[in-house]
Amino acid sequence: MTARLLWLDVARGLAVLAMFAFHFGWDLGHFGHIDPDIPYTDAYKAFGHAIAASFLVIAGLSLTLAHGTVFRARAYWRRLALLIGAALLVSGGTYIAFPSSFVFFGILHCIAAASLLALPFLFLPWPAAFAAGFALVAASFFARASVFDAPWLWWTGLSTFEPMTNDYRPLAPWAGALFFGVGAAKLARLCPAAVANSPHNIATRSVAFLGRHSLALYLVHQPLFFAGFTAVAMLTAPMHNARFEEACRAQCVASGASAQKCETACDCAAREAAREDALPDAATDEGRARLERIARACVIK
Repeated sequence: MTARLLWLDVARGLAVLAMFAFHFGWDLGHFGHIDPDIPYTDAYKAFGHAIAASFLVIAGLSLTLAHGTVFRARAYWRRLALLIGAALLVSGGTYIAFPSSFVFFGILHCIAAASLLALPFLFLPWPAAFAAGFALVAASFFARASVFDAPWLWWTGLSTFEPMTNDYRPLAPWAGALFFGVGAAKLARLCPAAVANSPHNIATRSVAFLGRHSLALYLVHQPLFFAGFTAVAMLTAPMHNARFEEACRAQCVASGASAQKCETACDCAAREAAREDALPDAATDEGRARLERIARACVIK
């Protein structure tokens, strides 16, 4: 197959849009614009798992349909090299930003490794791919053992605990989703109408555009989101500080202290709160406790 299938690009584009929504919500929590615990709820995690599974199934479909009845070795190895390079970029970037929870085996690592494992199944009947997929899923439930707890074996997914990382998609069970995509594509090829192209319109072409550039979008969207949220935080910090100082002085004067002493103490408290990044957390009990501690220290000074 040399022509692109519009419906496959649209499916990938929809997964990209879902990924944008997921990471935007995660960033809202990380920067304190919503309850920071929301991205760690079971429902939100399930949303992320569904997105990851969709990318892996689509990768399996694409891998199989791209080669049709003839294996195009050059295209396969070029795609694999791009995936490996992108995965290494993600590992390097997240190690710089989050050294204690960097991504050592995330979605791109899994797609690359699973694509290599799936290579023989491109030449086998469709039941073989489904069997391999079910075996990988079952292994994540029944084959866990302490021998896999060694860090150099965490990529298997068979350790007795989940390592600390921002994106963890080990081979078991996640590669199983790619194998399901391989099996589904091989099964669909038995009915040519099932893989026929779909009608073009503005909406499908727009979403398909995202799907055609999914790898580049995956790599750049989070840095752009983080840059945007950081810029907003920097622009709004003086406003937050001014409101905090005004409220602090009013409360201080109302308590009976002199205006000069209140101005000095509140100016000190605003500076220390900004330095400790305490103002964004002022709505929480912990944040208020931090602000009270800072204010007391400034009054003592």
